[in-house]
Amino acid sequence: MEYQKNLNKDETSQRRSKILEKIEFEGTVRVKELSELHHVSKVTIRNDLDQLEKKNLLVRARGGAMKLQRVGIDYNLNVKSMKHSLEKQAIGKKAAELVKDGETIILDSGTTTLEVAKNLDKFNNLTVITNSLHIAGQMVDTPNVRVIVPGGSLRRNSLSLVGSSAEEILKNYYCDKVFIGVDGIDSNYGISTPNFEEAHLNNVMIDNSREVIVVTDSSKFKHRSFASIAPLSKIHTIVTDKNIPADEKQAIENLGIKLIIVG
Repeated sequence: MEYQKNLNKDETSQRRSKILEKIEFEGTVRVKELSELHHVSKVTIRNDLDQLEKKNLLVRARGGAMKLQRVGIDYNLNVKSMKHSLEKQAIGKKAAELVKDGETIILDSGTTTLEVAKNLDKFNNLTVITNSLHIAGQMVDTPNVRVIVPGGSLRRNSLSLVGSSAEEILKNYYCDKVFIGVDGIDSNYGISTPNFEEAHLNNVMIDNSREVIVVTDSSKFKHRSFASIAPLSKIHTIVTDKNIPADEKQAIENLGIKLIIVG
């Protein structure tokens, strides 16, 4: 009897470890999917998720759970690019449809704004201002797009340029649209990022643009990161995927912000 009890404990521990690995990589998990994957009942999976939440290892959500976001962690660009890549591609493609020939736009640094950049080759007489070296590199083979990169200090994690010199250069421009990628978005707190310098530069971008468009996958909702960028009152449009939490969707619509959902 004691042996069987220990065996069951081992199986539970291994299953919960696998659940944490999955949520770390994918950001979210669903009860139904985990039940099928581990060949156990949904009741068992719900109990697993409840116990893991009590240990502050994840956050329970309707029908599953979400990764517990650490407020100050600034993940490497390569790590970010692997997360929710299909959603980001769809969001980037849809967001690019908001661009018009002859406009001047700003793309901040990020993996979702990079996906916007990948869909700009069809436009004519377009000017793109970006603090992202990755995005600037993406635009090298797009001769119909003029690219402006402000100076600044290099943030190696994001391959972006930040700091007072970048801010002063951006203040000389007034743009049609700015596309902002975020690490956190909350209907009460606004949009945020782990890095203070990046947040400050994003705010300058917003103040010098006629229209502000946030591009973000749904895993960023209900998350508050270290540095505040701006309240939602400064945002005109949000492009995200279909898994946006229902209460956040309602709150955003109540604020009069245009919400574009892909997928």
